[in-house]
Amino acid sequence: MNKSHTEIWESCLRIIKDNIKSIGFNTWFKPIVPLKFENNTLTIQVPSQFFYEYLEEEYVDLLKKSLKAVVGEDVKLMYGIVVKNGDLENSKPYTVKLPTNNTNKLQNKPVNIPSSTDTPKNPFIIPGIKKIHIDPQLRPELSFENFIEGECNRLARSAGYAIATNPGKTTFNPLFLYSKNGLGKTHLAQAIGVKIKEDFPDKIVLYVSSNKFILQYTQAVRDNNINDFIHFYQMIDVLIIDDVQDFAGKEGSQNVFFHIFNHLHQSGKQLILTSDKPPVDLQGLEQRLLSRFKWGLSAELLVPDYETKIKILKQKIYKDGIELKNEILEYIASHVTTSIRELEGALVSLLAQSTLNKKEITLDLAKQMIDKLVKSTKREISIDYIQKVVCDYFNMQVDLLKSKTRKREIVQARQIAMYFAKSLTKSSLATIGSQIGNKDHATVLHACKTVNNLIDTDKAFKVYINDIEKKLKM
Repeated sequence: MNKSHTEIWESCLRIIKDNIKSIGFNTWFKPIVPLKFENNTLTIQVPSQFFYEYLEEEYVDLLKKSLKAVVGEDVKLMYGIVVKNGDLENSKPYTVKLPTNNTNKLQNKPVNIPSSTDTPKNPFIIPGIKKIHIDPQLRPELSFENFIEGECNRLARSAGYAIATNPGKTTFNPLFLYSKNGLGKTHLAQAIGVKIKEDFPDKIVLYVSSNKFILQYTQAVRDNNINDFIHFYQMIDVLIIDDVQDFAGKEGSQNVFFHIFNHLHQSGKQLILTSDKPPVDLQGLEQRLLSRFKWGLSAELLVPDYETKIKILKQKIYKDGIELKNEILEYIASHVTTSIRELEGALVSLLAQSTLNKKEITLDLAKQMIDKLVKSTKREISIDYIQKVVCDYFNMQVDLLKSKTRKREIVQARQIAMYFAKSLTKSSLATIGSQIGNKDHATVLHACKTVNNLIDTDKAFKVYINDIEKKLKM
């Protein structure tokens, strides 16, 4: 054998490249550096301990075949694992004699699992190698059609829809959705799964909460079925994991999910994750897992603005076959400001009160119900709602307040909106300015001074202010 270590490795790479997907080749073989070939042993440098473990777990057969094809029988492979500063200083070499059989590769072996009526059906254990039906754990009503789009969720929804039409083929992999509770991240995650199952019925889709994953993993360890548990997940085409923050402190679950994540990602499968915090703020999770959460797109879902809340309420009553006056919907939307879940809950409570007590749904009934549901009747009105009320009063579009026009009537409406935002909300001057016309804090201060001066000197203007204030405090 007169070939150099570089020539041997290049020949191996040509064989490997023909046998795996390009994403796997680029990720797991391009970073490898051949170091030497001595005594029928090829030494290669890999970036980390995990890199070595993953190669041994996933690609040892391919390595064995390619090396034997290029060098011949009895060839050995040595790994130099980089520990520090990208060199082999302080590294730990591993000599691996290529085995005749791959004992590290997970096999889909038949497993006999006793059934029990006392325990819930376990969808994660494979009773053998035959193809089984996997319940995707999806709720059909949580679809894109029932998901109202607004400024609060446009990025997340657009990315989710792109994934649903081309799963595993976009740059949004994983898609990491995060928000406070009740803002629709679970709905959106499920909507992606629902659409994929509709358009790609052969795809294996699975939605599962982190807590359920942890429980099933614990059971698999207890029953000595961990290989089957892992292999089950490796069959999934679209994996949706809800509330990944619950992995915090669960080292075993994190470790197994890390390997499942890598396998699915390198196989071109789609991962969708949800959390109550962005990856950078998650505590108790391994850094190697957090870094993978950042590989794709992280998209936040915010509290819906006033217009979006109105759309949500209108869709809800339309589906329930109910008619309500706009003033009632506007009252609910302006008073329930925390989450979509509480918004819909308020509407359901109002409908229940009307039905059980056989009362007509009026604005007065809505006020009575909402005042009981909202924690404090002294509420903070949103800036979006203030702009809506001001623009309705002057019969103009809200977009005009955000435009650069200097028309007198629009400038005055913008100043009035800033005045009420300062007096009725806890928002900073900078926040008020950014949301009303993209102005700075000095402009907001000037607007408030102008409005106060006009209240003192212009009777007609003072009437405007009093009328708008009454509408805001209805």
